[in-house]
Amino acid sequence: MKHMKSKNIPNILSKWTRKPTFWLVVTLMVAFLLLPPARVKSPCSTVVEDASGHLLGAVIATDGQWRFPEADSIPYKYEQCLLEFEDSYFYYHPGINPVSTARAIKQNITAHRVISGGSTITMQLVRISRNAKDRGYWDKLYEMLLALRTELRYSKRTIITKYASNAPFGGNVVGIEAASWRFFGVSPHKLSWAQSATLAVLPNAPGLIHPGRNRSSLLAKRDRLLRRLFDKKIINAESYRLALLEPLPVEPQPLPMVAPHLLTRAIADGFIGKRIKTTLDLPLQQQVASVVNSHYEALRFNEINNAAAIVVDIRTGAVKAYVGNTNAPGDEFGGKVDIITSPRSYGSLLKPFLYAGMLNDGNLLPQQLVDDIPVSIGGYVPQNFSRDYEGMIAADKALARSLNIPFVILLRKYGMEKFNALVKRMGMTTISKTPDYYGLSIILGGAEGKLWDLAGMYAALGATVGSPEKSQFDLHYTTDDDDRVRTLFPTKIFSPSTCWFTLESLSDVTRPTEDGQWRMFSSRSKVAWKTGTSFGFRDAWAIGVTPRYVVGVWVGNAGGDGRAGLMGVSTAAPIMFDIFAQLPTSGWFRKPTADMQVVDICPESGMKRGKACPKGVLHHIPRGLNKTLPCSYHRMLHLDPSGKYQVTDKCVNVSEMKTQPWFVLPPAQEQFYRIAHMDYRPMPPFMDGCEPELTDGTSMSLIYPFASSKMYLPRRNDGERSLLVLKAAHRSSTATIYWYLDEKLVGQTVANHSIAVDAEPGRHLLTLTDSRGESLKRYIEVLGEEMR
Repeated sequence: MKHMKSKNIPNILSKWTRKPTFWLVVTLMVAFLLLPPARVKSPCSTVVEDASGHLLGAVIATDGQWRFPEADSIPYKYEQCLLEFEDSYFYYHPGINPVSTARAIKQNITAHRVISGGSTITMQLVRISRNAKDRGYWDKLYEMLLALRTELRYSKRTIITKYASNAPFGGNVVGIEAASWRFFGVSPHKLSWAQSATLAVLPNAPGLIHPGRNRSSLLAKRDRLLRRLFDKKIINAESYRLALLEPLPVEPQPLPMVAPHLLTRAIADGFIGKRIKTTLDLPLQQQVASVVNSHYEALRFNEINNAAAIVVDIRTGAVKAYVGNTNAPGDEFGGKVDIITSPRSYGSLLKPFLYAGMLNDGNLLPQQLVDDIPVSIGGYVPQNFSRDYEGMIAADKALARSLNIPFVILLRKYGMEKFNALVKRMGMTTISKTPDYYGLSIILGGAEGKLWDLAGMYAALGATVGSPEKSQFDLHYTTDDDDRVRTLFPTKIFSPSTCWFTLESLSDVTRPTEDGQWRMFSSRSKVAWKTGTSFGFRDAWAIGVTPRYVVGVWVGNAGGDGRAGLMGVSTAAPIMFDIFAQLPTSGWFRKPTADMQVVDICPESGMKRGKACPKGVLHHIPRGLNKTLPCSYHRMLHLDPSGKYQVTDKCVNVSEMKTQPWFVLPPAQEQFYRIAHMDYRPMPPFMDGCEPELTDGTSMSLIYPFASSKMYLPRRNDGERSLLVLKAAHRSSTATIYWYLDEKLVGQTVANHSIAVDAEPGRHLLTLTDSRGESLKRYIEVLGEEMR
């Protein structure tokens, strides 16, 4: 029997397919399925939110409408008000409500015109998507078909969310999210019952019922809706009573604008018309903006109008605060400029990377003495900010005090080409010229950098210590994986120990208005930080690092105008520490001893202990091949029994000599070092009649003029040419130096070896000779008027 039925199926199908009715039905079904479901293609506002979804700012859509990108849900209160007012059977009908439609047809026939549409929420969404103005019968019939098709395509939740996101609310306000912010200044999920009811009735006639006019009609509609909600027990009596007391909105309110420069940047990065979920934290963003602008109120009296700050979470690379500028007027004072992405002269912010580079290569030890004396390198004459000299200073102290001369000398040893390649590898995007173009001044701000890049580079130092397993630091301001918003900084260039020593040395920097007491500041955390000041006092910087955060600050004028007192330590650093005070406290980086080796170090020179060093101290240094030499500044001196004089075997018996190690610096370095270090002991003089016949040629040094230097001597008011100032150093405090210019004696000096001589334009041979016959020669050139 079953076999008989199965044989009849093809016959039945063949019978049906021969009927026109069958093909008509199939055609209609295909045509129905080909109908497009409701799709709203209107442009949207660009919206930025913090990591928790709080609104940070928005800009109007390209068509002049406030229309937020579609949300993924709508608030419960608004949904209940909307369903009760517009379509209480929404979740039960297939897109059209036969009862409402029949009632509308009857009313329209009676009135001989369309006065009631009987539209469901789905039909209203269709009409919005079509942007249709005509409301004739055929148009309504087509909308019904599209509504049925839309119900097949989308879920009920999707349909009501799409409608709420695109419903007109009067003026240029579209969608529940834009309406709640514009009319009530809150997010949709914070709307009260009264506010939700107000917005539910607005799309019914947005052109006639508007918060700014026809207020009595709007109030009556809202209160009737609230009554219906109460009658259906959706709200209780207390909520109903309180809702009736709430006033209507008076006028549209401005939207929040907490991160305007980040919003502008997001648009430039290609996110126009989108909802951008950033990594920012709204409370912290507001606190950082408040700190920056409170300092601006004081700085502007010195005509300093702009500042920027960025806070980055080192653990994740997420930007937690992004303040691109102050609230200074944009047109007059450049407040619209996003300083975080603007190239500016960075001062001495690259010094830590040179220090780290030399440590990492094994060409420097953390506390090794480096030169700090007047120098001229290829005509470039660097100066310390204080115009003073230490003679020699430990490398980590030179970094902590940001001395210029030691780092220019170190850069020359490291190599300009190598350093340029290093900082570009570290993530500096603004170094585009050849090393010769920048020269040695690159270490002192002779190029430009962006706060974004520099904050990432400093963060990479911290990440190398804190997360050594990671190969790169991913700096980003959104949760989007798009490469346009992610900047990668490598963390494997330096070893963890190198980065730890670098950050440790930066933690010893003297704080503003204090004397090295970091724990006295309100940040309450140990901070490794570096300041920078550009030439001409145009840019002031401060970047600080803790195990958890990097804080970067820039202060200046967007137009590049310099101001007296615009220095990193006095303007940018106080802002940075005030920002750290808003952040959770953190400990310090764990010392990566597994990446270190223990070496016997000379405590005076900071070098590996040499044979003449009287004692050594065990210190950690970065693990790996260390190319530094043993201490070369300790000598074994032969002294008389009293220890007051040096002697030789021609005047004292060897058995009576005292052999003693002595810390000895070169003459030029010694001259400045002994001023800064009162405990420094120069070598004792030789006993009378006991001087050695031959010297090592290192007792005397010419400080100025520099080797191969060319000098112009301007004429004084009386028309005479200025004198040429010469300066030298001698190891013996009682030595006499005889000065010869072109083999002609021009003077002699004792103790203070400085002399001024008359020199004609041209090339001259300068010769210095001391009383023991040691001499020093140097060629110098004096430029004439025609040679300037």
